[in-house]
Amino acid sequence: MDQEHTIINIGRQFGSGGKEIAIRIGSELGIAVYDNELISKAAEESGFSKELFERSDEKRSVFSLLSFFGTDRFGSTQNYVGGNELFKIQSEVIRGIADKGPAIFVGRCSNYILRDRRCLDVFISAPINSRINRVIQRAGVEEQEARNIIEKQDRTRQAYYNFFSFGNWGAASDYDLCVDSSILGIDGTASMIIDFGKKAGLIL
Repeated sequence: MDQEHTIINIGRQFGSGGKEIAIRIGSELGIAVYDNELISKAAEESGFSKELFERSDEKRSVFSLLSFFGTDRFGSTQNYVGGNELFKIQSEVIRGIADKGPAIFVGRCSNYILRDRRCLDVFISAPINSRINRVIQRAGVEEQEARNIIEKQDRTRQAYYNFFSFGNWGAASDYDLCVDSSILGIDGTASMIIDFGKKAGLIL
């Protein structure tokens, strides 16, 4: 199987513009970006409800299967699916996509899941004030609420990443490149990542 194609994994602090940067990179390189799309694909391939994956997205959770399928299919109130099972399904989806061709993955421990392949692993951060302003503009909330949202989302992502990867979310040792998106902005950061990846031989 030919695995010599561009794979970019992007981790990000909430409000840092990570997804927007991934989309700009994908547009520039002509590569598909997988974020929420992974949820739909994982649901489709596993037969589980899309809602199940949406509610557990980058969270450690345990759900009753009965709340999604009803008692007739499983016939017992003891049927549960946990975060480990959902993570395994999503991991298989990520690896399957990576097998087929170039891809950009946003979050979901993709750098860990694809650690045995040549990938460009990037973590995008930004100062808290920059992230607060972005969330205010995007969600139309007050400053304190924006701060609360950021802190909650970052804690959730950190717990998810650290649990499943046995690593440290945002730690430089887990990535090829860590970048502050507030310095160059969305377009400038995307261009810099592309330039870095090409020079490193990780963008083909």
